[in-house]
Amino acid sequence: MNPGIPEEIQKARENEADMNLLIEKNKKFIITSAWKTVNHYVTESDDEWSVALIAFHEAVLSYEEEKGNFHSFAALVIRRRLLDYLRTEARHAGEIAVELAVLSGDISSEEDMSPLELEIKKREVALSEEAAADGQGPGMGTVTVKDEIEAVQKLLGHYGFSFFDLADCSPKAEKTKRKCADAVAALLKDPALFQKMRETGNLPIKEISERAGVMRKILERHRKYIIAAAEILNGEYPLLAEYMNYIRKALSS
Repeated sequence: MNPGIPEEIQKARENEADMNLLIEKNKKFIITSAWKTVNHYVTESDDEWSVALIAFHEAVLSYEEEKGNFHSFAALVIRRRLLDYLRTEARHAGEIAVELAVLSGDISSEEDMSPLELEIKKREVALSEEAAADGQGPGMGTVTVKDEIEAVQKLLGHYGFSFFDLADCSPKAEKTKRKCADAVAALLKDPALFQKMRETGNLPIKEISERAGVMRKILERHRKYIIAAAEILNGEYPLLAEYMNYIRKALSS
């Protein structure tokens, strides 16, 4: 046993039961270290708690006497891991904001990204506050844009692409957007055609071209976008569907 390392730390490294006891003893310390970093109260149901817990475990395994007081060292590790987590989440939120702008066709330059991202965050905060007012915690009965994207992501895997591939195949020109909307409308108005798309995992380009009068070149270039839009509007994804109001116009015509 290393005489420079506290006995309870050494025991926790060697025995899982002792590790669990050490964690239980330090729960308040872990939560306090977490909320000091993220600037809001953290509970054991939050992702931040999981990140902080893993960081504490890491600190136990990597602590050495020359690193100073154990709790100061552990607080530093927790802070670093939570900051890494927050940066990753912020980047992911930015990706979501960009992809939602792609769906709506509203994004024309990088300057537009930040306002849109802020709007999405405001909407999610409002939903969370409504849930809190009803006595529900985060994630309890509140569906966020992120939740819907994760669900759609699984669905699109059947077609061999990701929700985050949409930026490369979304229509930019207004005329092309209208043509893609017509293609999506053709799918949604014909359940048999929609089912064929699902069963084959491919866009029925020939049939859509004939029925909607859309050139094959447009359908091929924007295949992923058309499939994703059709699946979103056909499913229970009300938040994502809000970004596709211009397609609804094609459906009503």
